[in-house]
Amino acid sequence: MKPTRLATAALAAVALSVPLTLVASAAPSVDHRPPGHAKKDTLRKAAPKGFHIGTAVAGGGHHEDQPYPDPFTSDQPYRTVLAAEFNSVSAENQMKWEYIHPERDRYDFGTADAIVKFAKRNGQVVRGHTLLWHSQNPEWLEQGDFSKEELRSILRDHIKTVVGRYRGDIQQWDVANEIFTETGELRTTDNIWIRELGPGIIADAFRWARQADPKAKLFFNDYGVEGVNAKSDAYLALIKQFKAQRVPVDGFSAQAHLSTRYGFPGDLEANLERFSALGLETAITELDVRMDLPEGGVPTEAQLAQQADYYNRTLVACLNVDGCDSFTIWGFTDKYSWVPVFFEGQGAATVMWEDFSRKPAYHVLRDTLAKAGRR
Repeated sequence: MKPTRLATAALAAVALSVPLTLVASAAPSVDHRPPGHAKKDTLRKAAPKGFHIGTAVAGGGHHEDQPYPDPFTSDQPYRTVLAAEFNSVSAENQMKWEYIHPERDRYDFGTADAIVKFAKRNGQVVRGHTLLWHSQNPEWLEQGDFSKEELRSILRDHIKTVVGRYRGDIQQWDVANEIFTETGELRTTDNIWIRELGPGIIADAFRWARQADPKAKLFFNDYGVEGVNAKSDAYLALIKQFKAQRVPVDGFSAQAHLSTRYGFPGDLEANLERFSALGLETAITELDVRMDLPEGGVPTEAQLAQQADYYNRTLVACLNVDGCDSFTIWGFTDKYSWVPVFFEGQGAATVMWEDFSRKPAYHVLRDTLAKAGRR
């Protein structure tokens, strides 16, 4: 049952009232619980029934260039917190083309299989990410000399092979990822599928995914679509067209990579409502809140309070929209965050410090989830 509509203003006030602790000589820590995080005191325990609170499973991507081994497969304390805190997981990179399909005639399912097995063992659902995208494609694909018929066959076989392998194990798939520009135009230059095969390939991708797993929920996913703007308008128009054509689209998700440099997207809830009104599920899929770090790298109390407010307002918006039952943060510890690698001078974007101790943002998420569950 959907939680009763929450009062955004009241919950935002909670975010700003959370006690903050700073230690000048080291990364601040709100509490010092052991990495295990007792199950009775976690996000997944606080979440309302039927609501999925998730995280990305660190691995692949920028992690390969960092001075540590693969996080998911090597860090037992990390896996312990991952299991205790979340009832949904997304592969950060391990299901993207360059990792799962490294050669035309070879798939590598090893880590993806391990994530799905981990989720089953810990009572978690899985979000699949992603099937059609312009980025992180293998060299053999991007630089191959394929006819249109060959390219279409490659995509169809990939979707049917990958989605089919995890049939019944993936709750939601990001079928088409980031297909529009900021101005609401289709990516006809850098997206190999749309450029070479035309926009009709998007509908085909959804149809093939449905055939491979009739029960998985099929989503559009993008960044910069949190508010009502040209990009989210383009998705709304395309989905209306697809619905009329009976293309099997089940959901629309906003990634929500936010920054305290900018104001919070105050029309997030209203925007999600537009898609809900079409009969779609909605989701927040990649939430983090980065900030410009002061000299020394330790955020101020004011920065942590603003971050907590952004996290909380995003959650409240999702809880307030019927059918927004999946809320995923893009990593939970700064130890493995992608943000410092891609945004120079910015960081501290997750809800836990490197030692897995909890920031104010964590506490306000847990409190808001608990309040929603009691209504």
